[in-house]
Amino acid sequence: MFKKRNIYIALFFICLIGLAVVQYQYLKIGLNLAKFQFNSNLGKVSNDISLGLQSKNQLTYLIGSALRKDTAYFTMSVDSVQDASRYYLKDFITEKLVENGIDTDFSYTLYTRDSSFYLQSPKKFKNDINAEFYPIELTGYLPTLLKEKVLLELQFNNLNNFFLFKLNAITLPSILFILGIGIAVIWVLKTYYWQRKVITTTNEFINNLTHELKTPVFSIGLATKILEESASQEQRPILELIRQQVKRLSVHIDKVLELGNLESNNKVLELEKNDFRPYLVKLCEEFSTLITIENVQFVYHVEKEKFLIKTEVFHLENAINNLLDNAKKYSENPVIELNAYKVNKQLVIEIADNGKGISQEEKKKIFLKYYRITEEGMQPIKGYGLGLSYVKKVIEKHKGKVVIESEKGKGTKITLTIPLSNE
Repeated sequence: MFKKRNIYIALFFICLIGLAVVQYQYLKIGLNLAKFQFNSNLGKVSNDISLGLQSKNQLTYLIGSALRKDTAYFTMSVDSVQDASRYYLKDFITEKLVENGIDTDFSYTLYTRDSSFYLQSPKKFKNDINAEFYPIELTGYLPTLLKEKVLLELQFNNLNNFFLFKLNAITLPSILFILGIGIAVIWVLKTYYWQRKVITTTNEFINNLTHELKTPVFSIGLATKILEESASQEQRPILELIRQQVKRLSVHIDKVLELGNLESNNKVLELEKNDFRPYLVKLCEEFSTLITIENVQFVYHVEKEKFLIKTEVFHLENAINNLLDNAKKYSENPVIELNAYKVNKQLVIEIADNGKGISQEEKKKIFLKYYRITEEGMQPIKGYGLGLSYVKKVIEKHKGKVVIESEKGKGTKITLTIPLSNE
């Protein structure tokens, strides 16, 4: 159980890491696509800017005057002309970028090949280590005016941040979902281990308590035997009643201990190859004797061939006794039938009764530990809801199966199947 749990935990973390790796790959693909789209849009921007600055107009005339430091047409200083041209050119470039879906910060430099004419963007990046440069060669009015090759170089800083911002609609939900899955599973694991600790503590308490109970039960039983030797005829029925109840209490204590050991995977079942038929016949005979003073009809049919199985006789007998006892307790005028036979290399033991039956919903829960049927109108039966849970554990340890068939008002049939051993 411990190894299986560790495998599941390891599988979860592998899946979570795999999901993160896949998401990272999708993010890389998204970044490449975003970069491709940016370059495509920037190509359109370059064409629009070239066309806008190709002819003589107010903007190109202002830029040309600023580059040549010519203020003959203006009534202001050279610096003012240059500042105005910087801002007007920035607004023009911003408009073209936004029109093509690019709304990130940028700067620019307008210069000739020999740098004799030069115009700088009003905003310059302080750190351009991660900057990318996109030069645009201008044609038309400005190169003709300056008689030089004119370049407009656009500069973008930290484009990856811009691309990630564009991918936020995919990236952020994916990260949140991965974190959500991780937190949810960690919470489940934490809750599981906490509950496991509580269950372990509870089982330890129950085991310690039942062990402590065995001593007084043994003492009462011993005292009863001593009293029987000198008891009168009137006292013997009372002592017999005490003896029966002590025996019943002892069986309950053993059942709790055995179920606790089975659940904690302690090796309490040492399976050995045995012919189980004699034990089953003896069990049926003892049950027949036990119910002679009660209004119970019991018949059994046990095939005469050997029932050679790998078994722990004590626990398998207890499991079958539990089923017979339940069949008796949950019927008003019990009619119980036990059939045992071999089929397809399996030992099959069927126990049927004429009780009130079990609903489909109850059948799903009947083998749960501590679960008891609380149907309205049904006479309350004393018990702790351990019997069928114990039966299921024992049969599973024998590599067998328990199948329950029941309908309301038509009784119940429980079938045990256990693999036969080779002769």
